[in-house]
Amino acid sequence: MANQGQTAQSLDGLTDAARKAGARGLPPVHLWNPPFCGDLDMRIARDGTWFYNGTPIGRPALVRLFSTILKRENGKHFLVTPVEKVGIRVDDAPFLAVEMSREGSEGGTLRFRTNVDDWVTCDAAHGLRFERDKDDGLTPYLHVRADLWAKVTRAIYYDLVDLGEERMVDGVMKFGIRSGDAFFAMADANEMGPAA
Repeated sequence: MANQGQTAQSLDGLTDAARKAGARGLPPVHLWNPPFCGDLDMRIARDGTWFYNGTPIGRPALVRLFSTILKRENGKHFLVTPVEKVGIRVDDAPFLAVEMSREGSEGGTLRFRTNVDDWVTCDAAHGLRFERDKDDGLTPYLHVRADLWAKVTRAIYYDLVDLGEERMVDGVMKFGIRSGDAFFAMADANEMGPAA
């Protein structure tokens, strides 16, 4: 772990580098492989709140900026610039899907807004996955980019269930979500119970 002076210097450097690299959209973090510089006392909580040194980061613009230089490698999350890489902790997924809209006719395509104001079109490249939680319920996640995911909020999950349909997948009737030409199986159809 870096000492306090190095941490402050690293945070300033990350902020400056993110601003410069993101001047024209998302920085190309997938191309950056700088040396690991240690862990930063930064954490993304399950509710999407970013913390630095145990204190919530209250500036949405700063959270948005850091989110653009986020990278996941081997199950760990990092903030990266062309010259440094620092580890951060993520309690669940680094993003939340907080809003959903439907575009087009005949069911159309789903789009989701994340808590850092990115819009993601749900398709084969940016799909939904559903994981069983400890209470045997389902938790949905949306692929945002690279190996970064957004946890779908509970309210939007209920909207997804309302939009769900049954479809045969590999000889098994599945209940899932269609977005554009893609279908994302949520569970076996018989697990979802009768329609209300």
